[in-house]
Amino acid sequence: MMSSLAHSFLARPAPLVAPQLLGCYLIKAEGEQTLVGRIVEVEAYLGDEDAASHAYRGLTARNRSMFGPPGLAYVYLIYGVHHCLNVVTGPKNDGQAVLIRAIEPLTGIPLMQERRQQRPLGQLTNGPGKLCQAFGIDRRFDGHDLTQGVGLWLAAGSTPLQNITAGPRIGVRGDDVARSIPWRFYLPHNPFVSATPARRLSAQKPG
Repeated sequence: MMSSLAHSFLARPAPLVAPQLLGCYLIKAEGEQTLVGRIVEVEAYLGDEDAASHAYRGLTARNRSMFGPPGLAYVYLIYGVHHCLNVVTGPKNDGQAVLIRAIEPLTGIPLMQERRQQRPLGQLTNGPGKLCQAFGIDRRFDGHDLTQGVGLWLAAGSTPLQNITAGPRIGVRGDDVARSIPWRFYLPHNPFVSATPARRLSAQKPG
């Protein structure tokens, strides 16, 4: 079994942790079956100084897990449909987290496809809502400790930092800084990275 990431690894600012999560593994144990995916895209969010963060306006019932100790899962629902998985980072009560935006599926692919209505492999986990659906992650995992190696956890991997691309976060609100700061990190040539608006527009162009 892959050992979970150390608590100390996550107890640092989100913009430092985020790029180092690329190449790490998201693992979920389901009875005798294990789902494994390699993290290929993430976004970092700070607390009350980050206008794009759920923690910007302080502690609420929805974002309570963000203010817990590093290593907790923060799972929320968007558009009333899609769940998103974050890992809490930094010191307790600071409201920092890293959104897991996309993973490369490695183990348990048939179950992922079943949950994703038999979508093609490249569309199973190339977005935060998609990967949560494929892994069966919902609000029941909000507040779950991702450092314990039980149920759902993160395990160490390896990706040289020079192979990582940074850019603005996708679809965020807030001030100009929040919309432009390069806190989205991804592996640029990995086919499981989610499509940015520019890439989606390019894919729709004829020729």
